[in-house]
Amino acid sequence: MSSEAPVPVPRTGVPIGIGDPVEQARAELKAALAAIEEKANVPRRVEQAASEKAAALRRAARRNPTLVIVGVVATAAVVGGAVWGLVRLYTR
Repeated sequence: MSSEAPVPVPRTGVPIGIGDPVEQARAELKAALAAIEEKANVPRRVEQAASEKAAALRRAARRNPTLVIVGVVATAAVVGGAVWGLVRLYTR
């Protein structure tokens, strides 16, 4: 007796073994629409990338807080210098 649990199919996948061609077509259409939604949903993808970067930054801050502080100060200096330069160019 085999107690294999069914493998979950992702939203963008089509289950194997659908006998009815109409049900197969519906499953393929549903998977295609889900794939398009995932690909086209830019705000969601940006949110996921930002949360992954934030988690990586938190891990880095726990390992080496000095490096993170130096990185933040350097980034602030670069952004400040760029803004100052643009304002100076604009006012001349």
